[in-house]
Amino acid sequence: MASIKDVAAEAGVSVATVSRVLNSHPSVSEEARTRVLAAVEALGYRPNAVARSLRTAQTRTLGLVISDVLNPYFTELARFVEEEARALGYSVIIGNADERPELQDHHIRTLIDRRIDGLLVSPADGGSPLMRDVALGGTPMVFVDRWIPGIDVPVVRADGTGAVKDLVAHLHGLGHRRLAIIAGPAATTTGNERVEAFREAMRGLGLALPDAYIGQGDFQAASGRRATERFLALAEPPEVVFAADNLMALGALDAIRARGLRMPDDIALAAFDDIPWFVHTDPPITAIAQPTADLARAAVRALGDLIEGRTPQSVTLPARLVVRRSCGGAVTNQRSDR
Repeated sequence: MASIKDVAAEAGVSVATVSRVLNSHPSVSEEARTRVLAAVEALGYRPNAVARSLRTAQTRTLGLVISDVLNPYFTELARFVEEEARALGYSVIIGNADERPELQDHHIRTLIDRRIDGLLVSPADGGSPLMRDVALGGTPMVFVDRWIPGIDVPVVRADGTGAVKDLVAHLHGLGHRRLAIIAGPAATTTGNERVEAFREAMRGLGLALPDAYIGQGDFQAASGRRATERFLALAEPPEVVFAADNLMALGALDAIRARGLRMPDDIALAAFDDIPWFVHTDPPITAIAQPTADLARAAVRALGDLIEGRTPQSVTLPARLVVRRSCGGAVTNQRSDR
């Protein structure tokens, strides 16, 4: 990242002049001010991020950048983050990335400029250069739910591998053999992890996962609808659709209903990320539930430790299968523990 010296050199002024401009000091000429501000813009200079080590006081404010505020999972995660932060004496400013990396980076820059004490992020993709710069620059940061490999910060997440294996075994026990998945974006860790867990669980039971039964989604409802429409148009459609997040599951449900099909008689549906709505659909939807409240609390505590100079460990909590009637068979649990 650019330094204040870089800005001074670009603008052709002294470091002291740059400092006065950035602090709105009245003794700077309009010409010098214009040149400095142009240099700041050209170099992408962020004074609060670079000068973070010089701060003398905390703001008692945390930043939270979530992937999609319309996703009930992230809405609930934000609620529990705010609750735990308040208990520790912090306020929280939330930025919604809307699954867009460029919007994610905008929120991160804004939050750092507001002098937050620490940052919680659920990355929208796995290749943000800004995220690496923030971590290297010393801003206390914790990844929650998703993470970026190669960036050395604590990660608080749920491991859905065992729950996916339980789901596939449950479906196999019901007699289902043609299982399809709507995968999340390959650029996200959760997108990759869930489809690989599904593939491995099927392989363990001697089941194949042909390419035709893998739909590429983006964690949005419309992509779940499109993938399911494609599945249903196949000469031999799948018996089960597993959506790798709740919004894609709702899109899949729309496509199934639009065809006039019944669950589980005509086709079965399951989802990753349980939400309260799933118990109210007809039939209620089988889902994999993440321990949202526990994840939020662990993430805030880890970030608090970083801010206070301690070294927290990453935390991985197990997800679990909640069986309902959308795939057939007996119901083992109607609600997930949040």
